[in-house]
Amino acid sequence: MNNPLNLPPSAHQPASDLQVVFANVNNFEGRFNLEKSGFDPNMPGHSTNHLDQMVLRQPPRTVKQIGAGISLPYEVRLEMALMLDDHQCALSVARNQYTKHHWLTEGAEAFLSLHELLNEHIEKTNKHIDDIGERVARLGGVPTAHPVTQHELSYIKHEVEGRYTMRDYLRNDLEHELKIQQMLRQQITRAQELGDHGTVQVLEEVLVDREDLGYHLYSNLEDDTLTRGMTHLYDGTDDLRTDRPMDPGSSLQ
Repeated sequence: MNNPLNLPPSAHQPASDLQVVFANVNNFEGRFNLEKSGFDPNMPGHSTNHLDQMVLRQPPRTVKQIGAGISLPYEVRLEMALMLDDHQCALSVARNQYTKHHWLTEGAEAFLSLHELLNEHIEKTNKHIDDIGERVARLGGVPTAHPVTQHELSYIKHEVEGRYTMRDYLRNDLEHELKIQQMLRQQITRAQELGDHGTVQVLEEVLVDREDLGYHLYSNLEDDTLTRGMTHLYDGTDDLRTDRPMDPGSSLQ
């Protein structure tokens, strides 16, 4: 995906936003935490003074040796459960970032429309977290639920704290969505190789939804906007080519 938009470096800021997103995604080296299984003293959320007061039935990031009720080999269930757990950790991070952006929407084009759009994204993400967490449990695994541990295991990271522009928010959310899509496709391919058709079905449904959410964000970051028709009243540019990437020789200028 080298510069899929084929935009010049001097393109208008909305195009620049998208260039930043795709540049970051191109550099994304997503990997699953397949080596992280069981209790780890260095993992946040894996140690507590309360452990001696509880009855441990199964360590984190493991699957049952027998009794899961799904006729897949132990090794397949373990690999699939660990990868699925990474997805639900990443989706939990995405959900938290969406929630922050939902709270902080502002501006003429954002306060109502984006406020509601982001709420839809939160609701859809909550469903995906539940769907994937349920699949982890069905494979005999233990879904990660500690928020600090989730962020540690997630292949996407929450943006730095603070208030930023709405375009910054959407750009960061779009970057998350594109990375999540890539990682979902990786596991779908692997699950097909291993014959785990149940996981394939769950993730394919999630992937189609995530692509839809990414499309929503991409569309809001596109170059066109209803407010451009009024900019000539105060910036004196008359909406010429400096407002958007366009061939200087175009008769549409």
